[in-house]
Amino acid sequence: MLPAERLEDYRAENEPFPSIRINHHTVIDLFPKKLWEQDISTGQGFRNLNHGCLSLTKKDWEDLHGRLRDHTMAIREGPVQRWGARGSGTSIYVTDPEGNVIEARFYEGNDQAEKWFLGI
Repeated sequence: MLPAERLEDYRAENEPFPSIRINHHTVIDLFPKKLWEQDISTGQGFRNLNHGCLSLTKKDWEDLHGRLRDHTMAIREGPVQRWGARGSGTSIYVTDPEGNVIEARFYEGNDQAEKWFLGI
């Protein structure tokens, strides 16, 4: 069984969704239908997946953010602080050409841990 994260806070309506932990570096957020279903008719909702998240080093995140700005690619949201698998991180959200939302995040002070995880 996978351990729940923030389940009691979700049940107490202090968090918008709970998560399940896969391992130290990975969680799956369990978005209730009300967070994605209501806007499908306007083209703002999500059919299957709310978004995918890529965890980057701070430098790689800054490089990506700069390239998006340089190429005038629309940033849907961010930079914003969000909770994730390793605590609070800084995220930006973009929409890919197929309409999928991609979150790019870095965790402050975790670049060494990220290098170890990626085998760099």
